Amino acid sequence: MESKGTVYLTRERMMELEKELQQMKSRGRAEMAEKIAEARSHGDLSENAEYDAAKEEQGHLELRINKLEELLSRARIIEKSDLPKDAVYILSDVTLEDLKNGGTVTYKMVSPEEADFEKNKIAVTSPIGKALMKKKKGDLIKVVVPAGTLEYRILDVA
Repeated sequence: MESKGTVYLTRERMMELEKELQQMKSRGRAEMAEKIAEARSHGDLSENAEYDAAKEEQGHLELRINKLEELLSRARIIEKSDLPKDAVYILSDVTLEDLKNGGTVTYKMVSPEEADFEKNKIAVTSPIGKALMKKKKGDLIKVVVPAGTLEYRILDVA
């Protein structure tokens, strides 16, 4: 499998992924073996849709396990205290004013593996994330997204 470089994760996210991987390797594989054994007991495997479905599900589980192992092999823990506080970097909390509607929003800058837009965690590699990197309080940014151009003023960086 081709390595894609270092992945920076918070300590909490690293622990979540390690726990998920351990559960898939132990309980997930055991449950999969039971499903396959049960399906196999139903007779002729050449016409057994339940067996085929269980084998396909097993393939998805193993693929997810491999992806997590590969990701964790490249992961490094990053601490907010290790980063400069004078500008936007990964793990910064950035409060923005939308110059079009006057609203404000606060985003946490995270790695792509931790991004969750519903929780206001945006990837440093996203269009908004890229535009914010290394900017400072008071800076104006314009970001071209599929819906048009967004314009923001950085109100705070923490």
